Amino acid sequence: MSSTAAAAPSDGDAKLQCFLQWLQANGADLRGCTIRACGRKGFGVYATAADAGAADGVVMAVPLDLAVTPMRVLQDPLVGARCRALFEEGGVDDRLLVMLFLMAERLRPSSLWKPYLDVLPSTFGSSVWFSDEELAEVEGTTLHRATVMQRESLQKLFDDKVKGLVEELLHVDESGSSIEVRFEDFLWANSIFWTRALNIPLPHSYVFPGSLDEQQNRTGEALGASSLTNQQETDITTKNCSGEEIPESCNTESIWVEGLVPGIDFCNHNVKALATWEVDSVGNLTGIPASMYLMLVQAGKSSVETGTEIYINYGNKGNEELLYLYGFVVDNNPDDYLMVHYPVEALRQLQSADVKMKLIEMQKAELRCLLPTSLLDRGFFGTSTSSSEDDNKKNASHFSSYSWSGQRKVPSYLHKNLFPQEFLSTLRTIAMQEHELEQVASLLGEVGSSEDGEPSDAEIKSAIWEVCGDHGALGLLVDLLRVKMAELEEGTGTEASDSQLLEKFDSIDAEDSSSATVQNYEATKTRVNRRSCIVYRRGQKQLTRMFLWEAERLWSCPRTSRPRETLLTCTCVGSDTFCNLVLLIY
Repeated sequence: MSSTAAAAPSDGDAKLQCFLQWLQANGADLRGCTIRACGRKGFGVYATAADAGAADGVVMAVPLDLAVTPMRVLQDPLVGARCRALFEEGGVDDRLLVMLFLMAERLRPSSLWKPYLDVLPSTFGSSVWFSDEELAEVEGTTLHRATVMQRESLQKLFDDKVKGLVEELLHVDESGSSIEVRFEDFLWANSIFWTRALNIPLPHSYVFPGSLDEQQNRTGEALGASSLTNQQETDITTKNCSGEEIPESCNTESIWVEGLVPGIDFCNHNVKALATWEVDSVGNLTGIPASMYLMLVQAGKSSVETGTEIYINYGNKGNEELLYLYGFVVDNNPDDYLMVHYPVEALRQLQSADVKMKLIEMQKAELRCLLPTSLLDRGFFGTSTSSSEDDNKKNASHFSSYSWSGQRKVPSYLHKNLFPQEFLSTLRTIAMQEHELEQVASLLGEVGSSEDGEPSDAEIKSAIWEVCGDHGALGLLVDLLRVKMAELEEGTGTEASDSQLLEKFDSIDAEDSSSATVQNYEATKTRVNRRSCIVYRRGQKQLTRMFLWEAERLWSCPRTSRPRETLLTCTCVGSDTFCNLVLLIY
């Protein structure tokens, strides 16, 4: 899965041929495709015949023995024993284990993986690789904050742990004993993993062969579990490189493990993908037991012409995630999204902050939400007219349960409210004034006197909705979106100015990247990165503007006004009741 960088033009062809020979020598079968350079994207997979995959759709098959997985690292004859000890001691997880291995093997002159590592990108267009000037192009965005945090996190991890461990692995043999390990090596390995790793459903018998001793089995079981639970912690929501979520549980037939599959990982992304990948456990389809194969989506239709690039789909990803991980964006991306959050620091400064934070936790509410572009279709300014009566009834039933007394009616704007209720529950709680908090306490006090004692999340939502309605929450949402727009424009100008910049970029006849020289490569890369930043930030401003329109329209609806006291079933709002609320939730 290539990024925007490629191997040096001077020796790229020789390295590629060496890699293709290495693939075939190790049992890979490129039966209807090849790998070749494709400009700024690095390398790609291309059909080699008009009838590629016509029989069964398979154009490439790669033995899983070639996959760089945690198990493969632990079984490596050179560094496997030390890596196994590190893993069992808890010093590294399965993902870091693969990154350490990639770093050591790339730096080791005599590495058996050299033909593969030589054709991998050496730099990336993802935001963590940006220069300070390039990063300034996304100032004020979630991407900017996440990138700065990730750089600091990676640098600390390298200084505290990674540098010493890789040096130790290099000293296993004398060929790498004098090599300097730099932070850029770790940055490279981290990017390689996150741009190319797949979630591979390995056959159970492959992960736990009968010949392995009990110690290896225990290690393998730990790997299988940790692959499912560990996640890269950032402010950007990510999925795996295949675009599929990791299953919550594994059956006895396969175990999901993250790893790199040489050959197949050179497929680039396109929403209209021509191919997908699968695992052939016994070799019935490919003739290669325990292999991964690349299969055309339209097998048997002979619709792929010679020289056509064979894409796969990385999944439904917004430009924020694409630029953060892969280093490219999609113009007018239908999967773009906007992240809105209420800062924890601001919440802690509110009056009764501890009580409100506890109420948010008990409601299972969230301090942030993702607003995908598709939500706008069902809003006040959307184009969708497919809102069915069944959907409206479902929403009404959901909302009517929020009314404590039944006196607060279902809002007339409900079918147009596109904002997630989990986030609105948070905003309702934050926006409560002190007297409203006391009224909520009074209602919940009735629950507290029952046998169950502690109110449920539904009861808390119902009490808050009865007292507050949506006016305060929607007003707070409008404020959050206005602040977000101000931050975006303060950092990089207006949406209109971004559109003008893109017009200038696209009016320039850029030199064909396939004929790029070493001298102009850096200039071309900078230009591509800057354009990607502008596309991304303009999309964020567009979404902020449109969601702000929706929030302002909701806020102006008559039934979002604050309720009168007569709507409440209980008027006991004294300080004693508020104390009872504190006792209830703690």
